Amino acid sequence: MDDQNKKPRVGVATLIVKDNKVLLGHRHDDPIKASSELHGEGCWTIPGGKLDFGEKLDDGAYREALEETGLKIDKTKLKVISVANEIIPDKHFVTISFICHDFVGEPAVMEPDEITEWKWFSFDNLPSPIFSPTEKVIKNYLAKEIYKY
Repeated sequence: MDDQNKKPRVGVATLIVKDNKVLLGHRHDDPIKASSELHGEGCWTIPGGKLDFGEKLDDGAYREALEETGLKIDKTKLKVISVANEIIPDKHFVTISFICHDFVGEPAVMEPDEITEWKWFSFDNLPSPIFSPTEKVIKNYLAKEIYKY
C-alpha cells in the first residue's frame, strides 16, 4: 500500500486496577495468533483493541474489556488517562486509554488464541516485556500525564 492510502486507526484500551495492581494479559508468542498490528507478540498488555465505526469511545473500551477478559466494567466511571500516538513503519494508531476501578467478575481468558493468561501485577513489579502502547499508558498514569510522546 502506498503512503497516500495509509490512514491512522483508532484504538481504545482500559487500565483495570484493583488493590493497586494492574490487570495484564500475556499475548501469544505466535505473531499471527497475537493479532497485534503493532507487533506485540509475547508481550504483556492491557485489554484493548480497535474502535468500531460509529462506536463511542467508552462503548469500545467496555466491549474490548468484556470480549478479552469477561469483566463488565462500569462505563459511567471511566476516565481518560492516556492518549498515545503509535507510529511504526507499517502502522499508525491513536489509542485512547481509560482507567477502571469498578468492574464485575473475575478475569478469564476469553480469546485463548490471542491472550494466554490474565494476571494482576503491582505497579512496582511489572512483568517484561510490556507491549509498547501499554507501557506508555502505565507511564502516563503514574506520571499523571495524559499525552507524552
